[in-house]
Amino acid sequence: MLDDDLFTRENILAVSFSEHSSAYEALSRLKELDGTGGASVRGAAVVVRGEDGKIVTKEQIEAESWEGTAGGGLIGLLIGVLGGPLGIVIGAATGVLVGSLFDQDDTDETESALAEISKSIRVGVPALLADVIEESPVAIDAAMANLGGTVLRRSAGDVQAEVAAAEEAQREAKKKARKELYDARRKKQKEEIDAKVADLNAKLNRQKKPAATS
Repeated sequence: MLDDDLFTRENILAVSFSEHSSAYEALSRLKELDGTGGASVRGAAVVVRGEDGKIVTKEQIEAESWEGTAGGGLIGLLIGVLGGPLGIVIGAATGVLVGSLFDQDDTDETESALAEISKSIRVGVPALLADVIEESPVAIDAAMANLGGTVLRRSAGDVQAEVAAAEEAQREAKKKARKELYDARRKKQKEEIDAKVADLNAKLNRQKKPAATS
């Protein structure tokens, strides 16, 4: 959890567990806290990392209703980034590598919020991600501790900024990949055309070569 002097009301929580069922119980507990005023939950999801490194959503809720949903809100955007190709890189990266996404100095070893959240989601064991508003961390921390959960808490503003930067990095990577494919096709086409022209010139030169006189 954050130090008291660094605590913010709007936070993204990543809660890791040792038991497979605990994340689902924690999601139910968050619903109860939201209903009793212990915290305001804007979105939450149970996620798990596969052997391939990708993050999959098992169950997700939104503030508008407690029914499962395919996405939306900051949690949906966060899962979209962490569950994509860039998320796999982030999960395995150091703060230096991830920091380069956000124009930080290469010598800055401060871990990004996305990297810390990604690393808290282990292979095969469901974890809980939540977007909450809380006056104090006490209620949620106590509820998660009772389930054996370890809470990582990061400012929602910081996470939102990094998600936006990561999405921009993904867009730029796609643009660069498309350009490289286009350039490769153009180069291949030019090489094929040059080869055909050279072959045609060779045939024309053979035809123009005068017959030998006796």
